[in-house]
Amino acid sequence: MKGSLSNITQVIRSRYKPVFYDTTEPIRTWSEKDTIDDEVADAFVIILRTRGCSWGLKTNCTMCGYFTDTTMGADVSEQDLTAQFKKAMKHYHNEKILKIFTSGSFLDEQEIPGETRGYILDHIPDEVKMLSIESRPEHITDSSLDEMKKHQPDKDLEIGIGLETSDDKIRNDIINKGFTFNEYKRSACLVKKHGYRVKTYILVKPLFLTEREAIKDALKTVKDVEKYTTKISFNPVNVQRYTLVEYHWRRREYTPPWLWSVTEILKESKRIIKNKGKISLKCDPVGGGTRRGAHNCGACDQMILKSIREFTLTQDATVFNNLNCICKEQWRDQLELEGISFRSIIDTRINRCEEE
Repeated sequence: MKGSLSNITQVIRSRYKPVFYDTTEPIRTWSEKDTIDDEVADAFVIILRTRGCSWGLKTNCTMCGYFTDTTMGADVSEQDLTAQFKKAMKHYHNEKILKIFTSGSFLDEQEIPGETRGYILDHIPDEVKMLSIESRPEHITDSSLDEMKKHQPDKDLEIGIGLETSDDKIRNDIINKGFTFNEYKRSACLVKKHGYRVKTYILVKPLFLTEREAIKDALKTVKDVEKYTTKISFNPVNVQRYTLVEYHWRRREYTPPWLWSVTEILKESKRIIKNKGKISLKCDPVGGGTRRGAHNCGACDQMILKSIREFTLTQDATVFNNLNCICKEQWRDQLELEGISFRSIIDTRINRCEEE
């Protein structure tokens, strides 16, 4: 496939046939466990349906298929966004953490207009101790953060930033993210200046990286962001539809990361941040244990995923100490072979279910 990265992602995305959505209904809500200051707490998650990420409407990140949940640029009225929030909150049950996500940036005026954002912030229940949102760096400004403070002066606020990697070349020439590491640092410092928390997302195994390179890149990124963030969330790539990642995956030119790689990254990251202040690590592998998500041989996947969930809540890396499976040697062999071969090894993980 030839052409600029932006053009290629747009061509692939154009194959998706948009469907009609009821814009008064949120995409999804659910409850889960998370932590606040090392304490396990219940969290309520809302995904609002919006017009989509402003960056994604111009081009698209190579691994992101979340545009399929949006109206793909068609405006969603303020009344409809408010209705989505009201309907979502009917399922709220006094959880201490409230996460309000979109398929882009909560602070983007084109996605969530200021008046709507103000309404949402003004109607957050008193029981909520921490509010978590996400935003690209360009929407994190003094004025947007002042607005958050105006409507919610007493709540803890956590802002997630999808840095993915501290390597500008990987982020922009492979992931097509459209901002620099310096822009991340500026926005993270601004968030901290306003007294808020920073959650940094790190992508595990971007397109075109070998397994060995992916581990090395994730750990280097941890070292580079440790003084700017309060939480690091690792996102192992899952193969989403209508993406460049899927294009190469279908041609056996890309494989999602091993779960062994994920546990290795978590163990080493814990060692890196030791005694570096209170930085928490988390990982929730979307599609874990399937061919499209991070996986091992199939026999040990659920055991590994359970240990990753336990680590996220306890920050105790010893949960990985006694994990073993015959496929661990296969993973080690792959890392060794990648060191002397040209590119990534074809996925030969045993006992995998074939997908049509």
